[in-house]
Amino acid sequence: MTVQDIRSFNRFYTNVIGALDYGRHLYAPYTLTESRVLYELAHTPRTDAADIRAELSLDSGYLSRILNRFEQDGLIERAASEKDPRRRRITLTARGREAAALLDERARQTVGSLLATVPPADRPRLAEAMRTVRTLLGDGRAAPGREDVVLREPGPGDLGWIVQRNASLYAAEYGWNTDYEGLVARIVADFAEDHDPHLERVWIAELDGRPVGCVMCVRDDAPGTARLRLLLVEPETRGLGIGDCLVGAVTGFARGVGYRELVLWTNDVLAAARRLYQRHGFVLVAEKPHRSFGADLVGQDWRLDLRAGPE
Repeated sequence: MTVQDIRSFNRFYTNVIGALDYGRHLYAPYTLTESRVLYELAHTPRTDAADIRAELSLDSGYLSRILNRFEQDGLIERAASEKDPRRRRITLTARGREAAALLDERARQTVGSLLATVPPADRPRLAEAMRTVRTLLGDGRAAPGREDVVLREPGPGDLGWIVQRNASLYAAEYGWNTDYEGLVARIVADFAEDHDPHLERVWIAELDGRPVGCVMCVRDDAPGTARLRLLLVEPETRGLGIGDCLVGAVTGFARGVGYRELVLWTNDVLAAARRLYQRHGFVLVAEKPHRSFGADLVGQDWRLDLRAGPE
């Protein structure tokens, strides 16, 4: 390996990236750096300027100008951080989320077109080569971390994945029967057929190009109330903070669009999920024994008052 080898690879890689944005339509009307900031805001539920500056290695003055523009365009809102009053918490508005989603969709389509030129049999080798470059030229970590996880909106096939993985995991871990799969299928079908994108969302957690988690936020029957549903994290990726990111995304979204409270129903056997809900400020309000999914369970209702502000 020589300096020239790296420079040659850099020229090749730069040309590939430039080809992805041929015609400069991918990021319009934003610059590449502005798009990176929007991406970070969309995929990190709670953050502030210092976090973004450190993550993207940006000059503080440059970042300030970007955030000022975003605020003028109605893409973000800024407020004092509850944890450190010297910091400013930044959240995307509904308009900001729409802009970020548009950029993300463009990027997925563009990269998908590039990936389509690679034979399917060669794609695992390409992914492994990319991981190798990141490991050797990054911080040397072979194992993925929370920063490698991306939260995104569902694409074609993802809703079906939610049904399949819920059914398979709960059958394997708790012995639940197909009644649970039927329940999940109805929840997902109702969302797919009729939902308000401004008030209801699904998040897919993605790691190394594959889904590893999910959660939903839907309207509840009670006025001003949203319901968290179908939180799931793949067993091999537990411990990376994915569940925390997913629950944080739901609470941030629900609070941002004006819901007054967020509720959920779970069962007492799901101990890890219950601890996660408690960390985010949910309070147990009722529980009742029942027999469902072929098992004797204790159902629990949890509630989070969104008017109290972020935890």
